[in-house]
Amino acid sequence: MHTGDLHLGKQIGEVSLIEDQGYILDQMTEVAKREKADGVLIAGDVYQRSAPQAEAMELFDRFVTELAGMGMKVFVISGNHDSELRISYFARLVKRAGVYVSEKFEGSMGRVTLKDEYGEVDVWMLPFIRPSRVKPYLPEERIVTYQDAARAVIRNCDVDSRRRNVLLAHQFITGCETSESEERAVGGLDNIDAAVFEDFDYVALGHIHKPQRVSRDTLRYSGSPLKYSFSEAGHKKSVAIVDVEEKGSVRVRTVPLMPIRDMRTAEGTMRELVDMPYTDDYMWVTVKDDTVPPDAKWALRANYPNMLRFSVDNARQRYDRDVSGGESVENKSFMELFTEFYREMNNGVDPAQDRMKVMEKVRKELEEAEYETR
Repeated sequence: MHTGDLHLGKQIGEVSLIEDQGYILDQMTEVAKREKADGVLIAGDVYQRSAPQAEAMELFDRFVTELAGMGMKVFVISGNHDSELRISYFARLVKRAGVYVSEKFEGSMGRVTLKDEYGEVDVWMLPFIRPSRVKPYLPEERIVTYQDAARAVIRNCDVDSRRRNVLLAHQFITGCETSESEERAVGGLDNIDAAVFEDFDYVALGHIHKPQRVSRDTLRYSGSPLKYSFSEAGHKKSVAIVDVEEKGSVRVRTVPLMPIRDMRTAEGTMRELVDMPYTDDYMWVTVKDDTVPPDAKWALRANYPNMLRFSVDNARQRYDRDVSGGESVENKSFMELFTEFYREMNNGVDPAQDRMKVMEKVRKELEEAEYETR
């Protein structure tokens, strides 16, 4: 079973999703049990932030413990939201329980070799990497882009394409469909061509929240198990079930996931919105009346208690309001915080691309300095 982008501890504004995440993890455990999965691949972004809350860590501990307790192998890599040091803590010890975690990146991928009725299969684990993280370990390679970095690491691991190979990776693959809740590098600098992974029979990807194949059926994003922004409202969340048989034979299908609360949009006149059925889903409600009463937002609360965003859209005015109090700082990326600060200082004007590139450079330098102090 392939999943990823759990983002445990995620909040939308002041609304914690811990209950929703616990519910969906239990559902995923039942899917793994029903499908009699031999292993579970978790392709990064386990947590929403590098220093996760205790509740988030408890959820993940319960999830992995239940899977391992049913005799399943569990493979976990760190994503760009994770601290690779925290994710890899006790990695050597938990191997005894059949839980394999990507360790601190030191220039190569981890590999676990399993056996089944078809012979051996190598499971490779590539945590989220940036060019700056790879260069010190492979100084003889020319590494400028994310693609250079991924290609160099794979080339130096001597992957035997005659064997069955499965890869876990957390990167942005050129051509995939993105949403607002993923953190991207400015100008598409993090793009990696799918051809880089041609030696792998199945590539279990994380980083992009919409379930999708890229280039081929066996190079796939599982997507996040829950919707984490309104740009994902139309997504159908799922896990991928992958049957790796003899060399060259891989079958993939998806099993849908049903959240305890969906994330949806609704629009119409005040009368139409009030007449819609009550729901505790997370909602973005847009009022279309030409004249909107000042208490409209509060009047709609009776029908939509979990309304996170309220908008007015008519011939005279158009605006959005985050009802939930605005997303907390700890859940925002460096670039999101800079963009908001710039808007506040410049009457709502977005920063130009050249300024964004400068700040992206600063972000990378800060990250490199952080790794050096470790």
